[in-house]
Amino acid sequence: MEKGWGKMWALMVLLLLNWVSNVSSLSVTVNEVECVYEYVLYEGDTVSGNFVVVDHDIFWSSDHPGIDFTVTSPGGNTVQNLKGTSGDKFEFKAPRSGMYKFCFHNPYSTPETVSFYIHVGHIPTEHDLAKDEHLDPINVKIAELREALESVTAEQKYLKARDARHRNSNK
Repeated sequence: MEKGWGKMWALMVLLLLNWVSNVSSLSVTVNEVECVYEYVLYEGDTVSGNFVVVDHDIFWSSDHPGIDFTVTSPGGNTVQNLKGTSGDKFEFKAPRSGMYKFCFHNPYSTPETVSFYIHVGHIPTEHDLAKDEHLDPINVKIAELREALESVTAEQKYLKARDARHRNSNK
């Protein structure tokens, strides 16, 4: 029976990790420590984002110390560390590919809701770019879109001319 629960929990964790990795922004309530994970595919990718404490009544009513934000690399090294803030922006070059951990620590006893956004940007190298033979279907689609756009533009010009004609006939 315990084996079945273990497999079920493992499946739920994998599904949750898959879901979180596809999300670029989310809101999380931080009681003590809450962490979000994001997989970075390539070394040198730019990881950027921001976070804001949204539900922060306590910030206005007392000397709240703020929350702490830490980013840890797959190797366990701290990449980014911000202390006692109600929100900030961050950006860094990933020292290596792998799973990065973004943790919020709330030292205060009142739960805080944090809005969190992350983006992993990858600039392709020559090796990553498509070859000419891969672009043929794309070029066909671009030509089709160009023709469709021309048709829409022509229709807009026609409708504007009709509108102008109707305005002149009403004068």
